[in-house]
Amino acid sequence: MLKRLFFSFILVFSAIGLMAQTKQLTIKDAVVGQYTNLYPEYIPRLRWVPKSTDYTYMKQDTLMVSGIKAKKDKPLLTTADLQKIFNDTATLHYFPGYKWIDANTMRVDYGNKIGLINTKQKKLISLLTPPEDAKHIFVADDNQKVAYTKDNNLFFMDKTNAEKQITNDPKGVVNGDIVARNEFGIDHGIFWSPKSNFIAFYHKDQRMVTDYPLVDITTRIATVKNIKYPMAGMTNEKEQVGIYDIATGKTIFLDTDTSKDQFLTAVTWGPEEKYFYIGVLNRKQNHLKLNKYDVQTGKFVKTLFEETNDRYVEPLHPLFFLNKKPNEFLWISRRDGWAHFYLYNTDGKLIRQVTKGKWEVTKFLGLDKTDEKVFFMATKDSPLEQRAYYTNLTSGKTYCITKIPGTHHVLVGQGGNYFLDNYSSTAVPREHNIIDLHGKTVKNILTAANPLTEYDMPKASIFTIKDADNKEDLFARMIIPPHLDKTKKYPVIIYVYGGPHAQLITNSWLSGAQMWLYYMAQKGYVCFTVDNRGSENRGFAFESIIHRQLGQTEMRDQMAGVKYLKSLSYVDTNRIGVFGWSFGGFMTTSLMLNYPETFKVGVAGGPVIDWKYYEVMYGERYMDMPQENPDGYKLTSLLNDEKIKTLKGRKLLIIHGAIDKTVVWQNSLRFIRECVKENVPVDYFVYPRSEHNVRGYDRIHLMDKIAMYFDDYLKNYYQRNGK
Repeated sequence: MLKRLFFSFILVFSAIGLMAQTKQLTIKDAVVGQYTNLYPEYIPRLRWVPKSTDYTYMKQDTLMVSGIKAKKDKPLLTTADLQKIFNDTATLHYFPGYKWIDANTMRVDYGNKIGLINTKQKKLISLLTPPEDAKHIFVADDNQKVAYTKDNNLFFMDKTNAEKQITNDPKGVVNGDIVARNEFGIDHGIFWSPKSNFIAFYHKDQRMVTDYPLVDITTRIATVKNIKYPMAGMTNEKEQVGIYDIATGKTIFLDTDTSKDQFLTAVTWGPEEKYFYIGVLNRKQNHLKLNKYDVQTGKFVKTLFEETNDRYVEPLHPLFFLNKKPNEFLWISRRDGWAHFYLYNTDGKLIRQVTKGKWEVTKFLGLDKTDEKVFFMATKDSPLEQRAYYTNLTSGKTYCITKIPGTHHVLVGQGGNYFLDNYSSTAVPREHNIIDLHGKTVKNILTAANPLTEYDMPKASIFTIKDADNKEDLFARMIIPPHLDKTKKYPVIIYVYGGPHAQLITNSWLSGAQMWLYYMAQKGYVCFTVDNRGSENRGFAFESIIHRQLGQTEMRDQMAGVKYLKSLSYVDTNRIGVFGWSFGGFMTTSLMLNYPETFKVGVAGGPVIDWKYYEVMYGERYMDMPQENPDGYKLTSLLNDEKIKTLKGRKLLIIHGAIDKTVVWQNSLRFIRECVKENVPVDYFVYPRSEHNVRGYDRIHLMDKIAMYFDDYLKNYYQRNGK
């Protein structure tokens, strides 16, 4: 059981003393400074050199090399070296992406050129040159072949650089790209076999999916670009997996029964290239079959196991095969309520559950050579943290590697004996260390200075409150103005997301908060956040309580946060505002409509307004189809005339990107239409060429506009008018 925590993290009051801390954050600092001059120093592109204790990293235009015992870092390759190696006369302004193959060989992705380089001789070993219009470029493990797409068809090239076309499908059929709109951990659509003899690829037929129009206003006469956007309850794409045989030039499709409405997830090659494994998930997303297929024939071999749940099953990881036992693999499942490893063999026999406990495995890091240890990231010590652990596959005992509290990012090196650890916490801006299996620091590579020491920064604290049902502890974060006077009353901005796959509060630098919240606190606001039930890393029951009624439990938990705020003498309960984006935009609008007596001002960015306008995969997982859950869709819809009327006397700003492919523009336009019908004045702003997020320097405009809106209508207006 989580104990109540309350610890204040003073982010900037350090050795230089109070007198020097006079600088104020600007809106530019608050938006881009977090990623530039006010971002703690870090080491870019840090990589282990294979089978050694050396590592490389970028320093300006030079790739540097060092090691555990090295006393001095040395230059290895410069951008000028690469220009000579690739015989390129154009100036190279940055060192491109690279991957170590062995101790002397590196692969460099130089534009669309893919070169193997001997780093000692500084010579090109081989070169692959996909065409300029190639997309989704994936290189085989032997580094002698590459697969890619052009115009939704799949192509292949070997070291002769002769192009071969694998598919030749009409418009509306897509090969080699993601399926299911990036859901289920799917982030690419091309899968090379372990020995580079085959290419597996996603094949999706979208011709039956309704076109959705996006308008391009940059042309003299605005033009329409149609995308495929299957909404909840509507016709979905048909997915298949094809396998191309390099030797024969033939393609077969796995027998996954295209007559069924289903998703193909967790696609994984068997290590010997004889079998291919697919998690076949029904459209209702409550029944998963892990199936085995014959690579040569495409025939179904057997179902290894099945997983069912009354709410949903959500496979997010492939199979992780052991090194010494190619007939055994690890599978991550939440079947006991928490994400854990299960060891299976390829006949479908469960050998054992490997990890156990009320905590979540969040990332597989690898296995040692002997298959004795599995390395992974998890929340074992705290839901606020990501630390590295290993579990002995035989004994089941779990050990913490990164013993320092915080949020860690770890690369396993030299067979699991050493680790590159990049971490931060509320007290530590950033450290890069090499640590051993027992967590001992072998070498400190970087200890970043606090970039905010000269700023008069607000203070952040993380603590717990009880949920609306007084059962679970919820993590909350509060950022208060510097030099807070508890005899005064301060306006509050509640920053909210509230949905699955997001956690706003972490034991990391700035407590997981955007710098903009510190900027607003500096301007005199109390900024408050609660990770309500439905959010990430707290187990399946905590997350899935939202099933079929999105927003309802989440709102009640947010109101538990409001109850806490009202207990504070310095909070002005007549000036509480709320802001969120995407699911947070849905939550913001929901809170404004359902609790108008509490929330005076809101800003909702990219909001879902009615879940029937959202896409199939995410929408149906959490809400089922509209025809299966009409009451739930009615309850959660924000197109409610009676509730919209309650906005009178309140200020709500809705912001949307006009070419949003995630939460389509129709959502907020429908809401504005209802507001007009009910004569409810609501404020609205559109970013004409933005998708779901407003990026780059346009974001300064966005966040400045939001800040001014709260200044005008929460901080100043209600104070002036005594409301």
